[in-house]
Formats: sequence, structure tokens, C-alpha cells
Amino acid sequence: MATGGKSAAGDKVGTADPWASHPIRQPSRWRRNLILLVILVLAGWLTWAWQGLREEALVGAAYGARVGCVCRYVSKRPLAACEGDLKVAGLGGIARRVSLSEDAGKQAITGSVPLLASQSADFHETRGCQLEPWQD
Repeated sequence: MATGGKSAAGDKVGTADPWASHPIRQPSRWRRNLILLVILVLAGWLTWAWQGLREEALVGAAYGARVGCVCRYVSKRPLAACEGDLKVAGLGGIARRVSLSEDAGKQAITGSVPLLASQSADFHETRGCQLEPWQD
């Protein structure tokens, strides 16, 4: 039995979309503005602190390369053991973010902090482990 009721202005009658009667809820403006403000503050802080972070990462990478070189080529230990020693080192926690890689052909160890810095140290029989010159 069909109803003969009248529809009010703005009613959607006879739409093909079954979800048309359920409006999509948009986030409120204050929440969107708060998120944008937080993103802007974080971007500003990162811009301000970038040079300090990069310098700290360069020191950590150089420390890791030198310690890794001595551990690997002077003490003749495996690179995994050298990384374990590096993870417990000081340097305000940056040493835990340093990863080591080896170039056996050149007898060199590279310490790197992802996206920030990389430094290498190579081993010579007469000089021992020596860092490559810093690149700015």
C-alpha cells in the first residue's frame, strides 16, 4: 500500500544511491586547524633544529666508523659484534641510530645515520684506522 504523504522541501525522493540519506560527516574546523597548527609547529622546529641534528649525526657516524674499523680490522671481530658494542655507547643516544657497513676490498667501515650523515674510516697497516676528511 502506497502512502500518499507529502514530501518536505529538500527531501531526496527516488534517488538511486542508498547512502544518499546518510550525509558524510566532515571533521570540524577546529580539529582541522589544530592538526594544521601542529604540523606547522613541527615543521618550524625541524627547520630550526636541522643543523644541530645533522652535526650530531655526523659526529655519531664518524664515531661509529672509527670504532667499527678498530673493532673489525684491529681486533679482528665480526661486524655484528662491533655494531653491538656501538649500540651501548654514549653520545646521547645517537650511537644507537648508527648503522655500520663494510667494504672488505678497501678495508673500510662506513657509519651512517639514515637521511642525515655518513662517514667512513679505512684501515692501513702502518697508520691503523683513519677517518676520511669530513664533507660539509
